[in-house]
Amino acid sequence: MTRAARALAAAIVLSACARRAPTNAPAPEFRAAVSAAAVRIAEASARTGGTGWTQLTELADDYGNRITGSEALTAALGWAAQRMRDDGLENVRLQPVVVPHWVRGAERARIVEPVDRPMALLGLGGSVGTHGTIRAPVAAFDSLDDLRSSSARLDGMIAFVNHRMPEYDEVRGDPGYGEGIQARLHAASEAAKRGARAVLVRSVTAVSLRTPHAGALRYEDGVTRIPAAAVSTEDADLLARLARRGPVEVELTMGARMLLGAHIDSWDVGQGASDDGAGCVAVMEAARLLREAGLTPRRTIRVVLFTSEEYSLAGAEAYRRVYGHEHHVAAFESDFGMAGPDAIGVGNEETMRAMAPFLPDFQRFGIRRFRPHAFGADVKPIVETGAAGFDLEPDGHHYFDIHHTEADTLDKIRPEDLRRNAAAVALLAYILAER
Repeated sequence: MTRAARALAAAIVLSACARRAPTNAPAPEFRAAVSAAAVRIAEASARTGGTGWTQLTELADDYGNRITGSEALTAALGWAAQRMRDDGLENVRLQPVVVPHWVRGAERARIVEPVDRPMALLGLGGSVGTHGTIRAPVAAFDSLDDLRSSSARLDGMIAFVNHRMPEYDEVRGDPGYGEGIQARLHAASEAAKRGARAVLVRSVTAVSLRTPHAGALRYEDGVTRIPAAAVSTEDADLLARLARRGPVEVELTMGARMLLGAHIDSWDVGQGASDDGAGCVAVMEAARLLREAGLTPRRTIRVVLFTSEEYSLAGAEAYRRVYGHEHHVAAFESDFGMAGPDAIGVGNEETMRAMAPFLPDFQRFGIRRFRPHAFGADVKPIVETGAAGFDLEPDGHHYFDIHHTEADTLDKIRPEDLRRNAAAVALLAYILAER
């Protein structure tokens, strides 16, 4: 949220003389006002709704992936600021922030025993490099729990953790990312505690066309930092089959290194279109639609494109340091791709009941439900100060198929989905800022 290097991380925060987010039933006159606003937003979207798609095309095609500290990210930030000024938004500014600058460098891996096979891999964000090439036997584990429960020493070995992401849970609407991400986050330090020289993990996805998935890891303080990379699920399955038959050796080269930068970010693969270029454009477009519709809510609506969400969350923490003293009534984040409209997360059951009368107005934009939870990595620090949390939740069936991969490109997004989601975000912003 993704999320700048993921295109930029996108959020709307509401501040300045704002009361609490709605938790009680709306008055009839406000209910009528919201319905009228929804009509005006719909008309504005139909009249000028191609603006968002034009902007997303520019961001994806002209700037591509935008990892923290890169020239592409710096240029994309300037582009975003100018586009917001062109749309008539006020007080547009670039807020300086010092962020980590991780450089991937050249990387490759191959199985060398008992067969010779190249593997598709991506180093995990923040990983250290190998300082040359490592050739070592592989110790295979079926899950992170298996690694954690093992008492075996892994001195001089490469640990391989074949931790699988669950399939999409239709009942709960859960893509399984929270469970699937655990090995990516923690396997490096767990393996290092046992003496491993490096770690390979299965990519965090349930569907693959031999596309490895990037993402950040978390090194534990006081534990040796070892190189860590994700391999495609196909290569993970091959490694697991070979390991069941006998000894396996792998060669691994990673040129990763850490520099310094002062920018905002996306992963360095693909175009960062779904994660989170589309989210950034959606919140920009939502603000533009309110102006186009002639709707001026009573409270301040602030569009924030965060940096360094993909690695370290430095932008989110910098925002809290600079603006945390202001009273924020609500914080909304869009960082879950831009598939067909589905839901808006409203934080809890109480807010869901209060928002229920407005659902028919959101349905004109394809939103079919509110959900009693919400999360956004970038707005989390502001939510922790007391702001109510909200998020956009498009259809999530296929988001993690391309998440953090070379396949995160513009063609995976439909212009109509972007248009309708942005309109729904505009309506939500109006409700929160006007009530």
